[in-house]
Amino acid sequence: MHLQAQPVPAARRAPRSVYRREDGTTLVEIRLREVRQMFHTLDPAPFHEKDLDEAAERYLVDACREVGMRNPIRIIIHLPPGEAESADARTLPDAVHHYFDYRQRQLRIDLLQLLRYGAVSLVIGLAFLGGCLLLRRALVVRALAVDPSILDEGLLILGWVAMWRPIEVFLYDWWPLMRRRALLRRLATLPIEIRARASRSSTEDSRAARG
Repeated sequence: MHLQAQPVPAARRAPRSVYRREDGTTLVEIRLREVRQMFHTLDPAPFHEKDLDEAAERYLVDACREVGMRNPIRIIIHLPPGEAESADARTLPDAVHHYFDYRQRQLRIDLLQLLRYGAVSLVIGLAFLGGCLLLRRALVVRALAVDPSILDEGLLILGWVAMWRPIEVFLYDWWPLMRRRALLRRLATLPIEIRARASRSSTEDSRAARG
């Protein structure tokens, strides 16, 4: 994890009061020493197309999920004053939005491929099940040395086993991808604010003035 600090360290100990609120909006805050901590250091892509650091992505996704899809959220990125005024800092919101938009588009492709695979599997499964049922009916009129009930039940079970995978795809596999895509789509549009945090010396001066 390249992030210097998570917004509210106590959040992991007390999930009920994870994030600060400001004007009715939940703040998801990240503190950085420099902008490049937000991104994967080995990614050679241009700045606005870089992949986010894995820990940063995971934190933002988890935060959005915890706050809830219907609640207003704003991402606050705290940087030192000089870094907060840099050109990279000004383009950071667009870079983060671009990354999550890219991820949701990739997930859409994965979802379509899964549904296509499920459809093909369903056709194959139905054909195999139909073949098993026809074979059961054909064996009924034949005198066999093997107990007919064994073959009858065996073919029926075998036919329905072939239907297991397409049923799993259409009942269970698609909706987690759909939910995650909705989460990524929201992250791709959340407002992001860059804030310059007070330097240590100015903080000490203000404390001394109050004292």
